Amino acid sequence: MWQMVLRRILIGLVLIWVVSVFIFILTQVLPGDAAQIRLGQQATPESLAALRKELGLDRSLPVQYFSWIGNLLIGNLGISAAGGATIESLIGNRIGNTVFMTAIVTLISVPLSVVLGLIAAMFPGRLIDRVITSGTLGLIAVPDFFVAIFLILFLAVQLGWVPAVSYLSGSEGFWKSVYVLALPIGTLVIVVSAQMIRMTRAGILNVMGSPYIEMAILKGVPRKRIILRHALLNAIGPIVNVIALNLAYLVSGVVVIETIFAYPGLAKLMVDGVQTRDIPLVQACGMIFCTTYVVLILIADIASIVSNPRLRHPK
Repeated sequence: MWQMVLRRILIGLVLIWVVSVFIFILTQVLPGDAAQIRLGQQATPESLAALRKELGLDRSLPVQYFSWIGNLLIGNLGISAAGGATIESLIGNRIGNTVFMTAIVTLISVPLSVVLGLIAAMFPGRLIDRVITSGTLGLIAVPDFFVAIFLILFLAVQLGWVPAVSYLSGSEGFWKSVYVLALPIGTLVIVVSAQMIRMTRAGILNVMGSPYIEMAILKGVPRKRIILRHALLNAIGPIVNVIALNLAYLVSGVVVIETIFAYPGLAKLMVDGVQTRDIPLVQACGMIFCTTYVVLILIADIASIVSNPRLRHPK
């Protein structure tokens, strides 16, 4: 088992390195010049050349890459090319907001999804199962920006229950922050829960076809007990995987949501960095997102190995 875990970790590290290469290459092809944007259109060629040298833009791409990745390994994210501030300070002001919203959405969506998935699996083919599966299928087909706009029009504009813009000044308390973030939290809960509900139901029903489950059914064991005490434990692997994928989306895929609600999070910071051609900032945010994604998938893989005896003891 430990060899499989170590192999997964090594694959994860290699994947993060490959992602870093892609991020560096893709950010280099962005149109625009950070030095020109920082100094303005009236900058002289001499001042542009001096700033490009200061930012290291005059060096070859391989030299720039190894310098950048070396600084990342020691925790130095560099200096913003557009504003001159340290990237650590820019990210530090935003990452807390993203983590806060992600934590709230996770605490709501994960238990809700598991419970609704269990209910649908307990009553397959019945009305409640059809309602849950049809509703989740419809929500999966609807893009997140449509859900966000619908909630804004209905809850904020028509009813006036919650604010349409989720701006935090930093002085709000916990419940005030939750109230301000009601719309983006609601949007993300709807978007991520639909897939988790379906995968929970599918994973449990797949295990229900196993011989030992059929034997328990023949012995007259109640279906509820079979699902909660036997099927759920063996379906943890697929469920954990889909939960990890959706948690990774919460951290790295909320660009649209944060932009729509003007929420000062990490994804919105990355969008601002693209607009100002702040390449070091975009690279740092991209590495944070991708590393988080890989780490969560790695945790899901390890959880699958630990929870499944067939993976712990392969033949």
